[in-house]
Amino acid sequence: MNPATTLNLVLYLPLVGALLLAFAPKEQTNLHKWGALIVSAVTFVISLGLLTGFQVMDNARYQFVTEIPWVPQFGIEYKIGIDGISLVLVLLTTMLSAIAILASFTAIGDRVKEYYIFLLLLETGMLGALVALDLVLFYVFWEAMLIPMYFLIGIWGGPRRLYATIKFVLYTVAGSLLMLVAIVWLYNASAQGGQGTFDLEVLTDPAGPLAATSAIAPNARLWLFLAFAVAFAIKVPMFPFHTWLPDAHVEAPTAGSVILAGVLLKMGTYGLLRFCIPLFPDVALQVAPWFLALAVIGIIYGALMAYVQTDIKRLVAYSSVSHLGFCILGLFAFTREAVVGSVLQQINHGLSTGALFLLVGMIYERRHTREISAFGGVWKALPVFGAIFLITMLSSVGLPGLNGFVGEFLILIGTWGPQGAPRANQWAAVLGATGVVLGAVYMLWMFQRVMQGPLDRPENQRLTDLTKREIVVLMPLVILMFWIGIVPNTVITLFDQAVYQKVIRPVEDARLQMNARRAADAVQLPSGHSVTLAK
Repeated sequence: MNPATTLNLVLYLPLVGALLLAFAPKEQTNLHKWGALIVSAVTFVISLGLLTGFQVMDNARYQFVTEIPWVPQFGIEYKIGIDGISLVLVLLTTMLSAIAILASFTAIGDRVKEYYIFLLLLETGMLGALVALDLVLFYVFWEAMLIPMYFLIGIWGGPRRLYATIKFVLYTVAGSLLMLVAIVWLYNASAQGGQGTFDLEVLTDPAGPLAATSAIAPNARLWLFLAFAVAFAIKVPMFPFHTWLPDAHVEAPTAGSVILAGVLLKMGTYGLLRFCIPLFPDVALQVAPWFLALAVIGIIYGALMAYVQTDIKRLVAYSSVSHLGFCILGLFAFTREAVVGSVLQQINHGLSTGALFLLVGMIYERRHTREISAFGGVWKALPVFGAIFLITMLSSVGLPGLNGFVGEFLILIGTWGPQGAPRANQWAAVLGATGVVLGAVYMLWMFQRVMQGPLDRPENQRLTDLTKREIVVLMPLVILMFWIGIVPNTVITLFDQAVYQKVIRPVEDARLQMNARRAADAVQLPSGHSVTLAK
């Protein structure tokens, strides 16, 4: 099969599956469950086929590209493709989507048909945002993700689902509108020298229409960067845009929480490294200290808030705020180790936090409560559940030998930087490291109160251990936790060159240009005449 065809098949197979389920009678719930599972599983298998044709040694280049004029008079194209960064996130998305669907078999009993249709539509929206190489196409998929998640939380969520849904939508739409304005502005700027374009490759090309410093004024570049950055910061979510996340997680059904934590939050970090930094590397370099500061605040604040929670699901939700702070910290440290660690930690967070939400959902189905005080000694009744819960918790904490350690280690050592690195980066690394300690504190304390101690509650004594289906749901995540923790280079080699070419190199070039301008401005004759420096 043609590689480009394979990528289009991965993108649209869930959409086709959703359309087919729409014509099936709603009374046939098993048909909808198994139909959605088969479609998502086949999508995952086909996405694995992308690895066979992907040129790993050239992972910075966009591959499997499909480019078709869409609205040519305005420079809008249907253009999709993947590099190493988007490849690993596509694989994470297809895997977690299949797992989320399988995990929902016993959790959803009302409006089953619509539920699985929305899950499949959400998968296509997320995949589209990851593979789009045209800014308008990206925006279409970015907005398309919002609709299925709105219904998943609003219909199948908890008691406060309407409040959580409206809050989620308002935050996301506000950021999206800012991004739309920035996209239109970039098109007009690119049109100054001829035909305007929304092509990401053209706009980020060092010799492209935006390369000249005169194409966009410095102040305008700052505002454009912020317009994109706010949209992505809300999706991460970065402090102080994080307040929608705990409510959305707590009220969402289990599959919604898994997808939200495992994939949707990564759209924010993906947008920062795919659009903000390559489009405006000079601005990214200037505002980096502010992002490092906000990342550290998010790490510590999220950990402290997680520590005081009495609801397990809300605790895991606040842990996401802390863990995603590490991803932002590594991204704006602008060293190769830190950015590679940031991308890897995005994968790790999807695995570990996705598994935690699955485990919380499984015990909630049995106990119908998420209050930590309602448990105690549960490991005695649920030994298999307890073993997997322990592995997942240690993965989230960052125990050496598991995936979380590798990502956090690379981020912290990369943020500290080489000898002579900015002191602000070193302080950020030291303060960020406290998040590792705090993460161990709240996770271990939660695990102790839930799983250990006397099994003295009759309702806990009657709990049944994991079923075969639930073990099948969790085992792929557990295997990958060990795999990445032991042989991380098998994953890192898929995207390391893309990190350098798309993030590190533009920033390094911008730094050199800024230093050259400062040196030229500093060399002045007493009479006021400037000295032109030889190249």
